[in-house]
Amino acid sequence: MTIAVSQICRHPIKSHGRETIAEVVLTAGSTLPYDRLWAVAHDQSDADGSAWVPCQNFSRGSKAPALGAITARLDEASGTVTLSHPDREDLNLDPDTEGAKLIDWAGDMIPEGRARSARVVRAADRGFTDSDFPSVTLCNLSSHRAVEQRVGMPLSVHRWRGNIWIDGAAPWEEFDWMDHEIRVGEAVLVPRERTDRCLATHNNPDTGRRDADILSALESWDHQDFSVRAEVVRGGTVRIGDEVTPL
Repeated sequence: MTIAVSQICRHPIKSHGRETIAEVVLTAGSTLPYDRLWAVAHDQSDADGSAWVPCQNFSRGSKAPALGAITARLDEASGTVTLSHPDREDLNLDPDTEGAKLIDWAGDMIPEGRARSARVVRAADRGFTDSDFPSVTLCNLSSHRAVEQRVGMPLSVHRWRGNIWIDGAAPWEEFDWMDHEIRVGEAVLVPRERTDRCLATHNNPDTGRRDADILSALESWDHQDFSVRAEVVRGGTVRIGDEVTPL
């Protein structure tokens, strides 16, 4: 069976919205364009965007489930982002100059007792992905279906907050691709590590509430991993429907 790209997603502001796109141009050694370009640093962090720092520096879905229900629309020409959430009016902002609007709009989604959202920072040279190298996340729909079966309910793929979704591979086949070249459309990626998962996967992306024990489901396979973080080693355009071929 042919393996092909089924969906492409980016998350312009880390943990604050997702967006599906039809195609993307990947560059060797870089994250997916505009993915986690901005992030919301909390009041216990000194992150300023000048260098990559781990996710613990930011407001995120593992600590604030309501953030999981945000969707985003990025206007690349103007650099503005429109955020939507089922419980409030849409917000349009320029994250570079109007970060306070986002803090006002989403700050109360952070539960009591958690570090408070403080400021929006822009990544200097790479997106704020959760790996210490610039990565693009490859997700396997067959593995997702296996988790759905184990949990016993339909699950949105947006629980995983991945970048490039593929269909046609065997469940968990992506774990066998580690350190091997994979052609994805015109680009070539090399998976470098499995993506370890957290409580953010328990968040329903439609409601922003926790409703499924995803980590326990993953543990039934003796791990808590889903998808792989890949390095782009050859750039090129990736479109929905493009073939995915292990080389």
